[in-house]
Amino acid sequence: MCGRYDLSENPAAIRAQFHVPSVPEFAAGTDIRPTQVMPIVRLDREARRRCSLARWGLVPYWAPDLKFGAKTFNARSETVAKAPSFRAAFQGRRCLVPMNAFFEWSGLPGHRIKHRIHPKLHDLFALAGLWEQWGKDSVETYTIITCPPNDALAPIHNRMPVILDDDKYEAWLREGPLDLLRPYAEELEIVPPAR
Repeated sequence: MCGRYDLSENPAAIRAQFHVPSVPEFAAGTDIRPTQVMPIVRLDREARRRCSLARWGLVPYWAPDLKFGAKTFNARSETVAKAPSFRAAFQGRRCLVPMNAFFEWSGLPGHRIKHRIHPKLHDLFALAGLWEQWGKDSVETYTIITCPPNDALAPIHNRMPVILDDDKYEAWLREGPLDLLRPYAEELEIVPPAR
């Protein structure tokens, strides 16, 4: 599960990292939550990368209202291609979700520990996501895809978001191969460290 993240980077850094012509103004923060509007990177009608703002929590076209997104802020890698809420977006509306870190909690209720997690070699990176348009106003929404955890995260949580290396961005956006939806293989920085 990925239910909180940090995107405190400035638009210029996002523009440079993701090779987009511009980044809309957004409210950067260290505790981004579902339903907030944040930047995503996707392909436009001419198959060029662009950055747009979208609401976290994917709402399929057939959903009755935007509240539907409160339960679809994550999509499971094992079922994303077939699940009714995500399969249409998986076919043609994949995106990158820029961030500086994501958060997971461990421990018993009342004694939970918050862990800030990011790839050791990257201060700004992307998770695999899907986006969708909903309603007459074409509200853009998105979800983050999760997979089983790698060895570093397994003691903390039974899921982790799919982290994409820079050289996989284009393949994810254009083709969406399922084999990219796997646990991150490189070293993660986890603060505080898992015991």
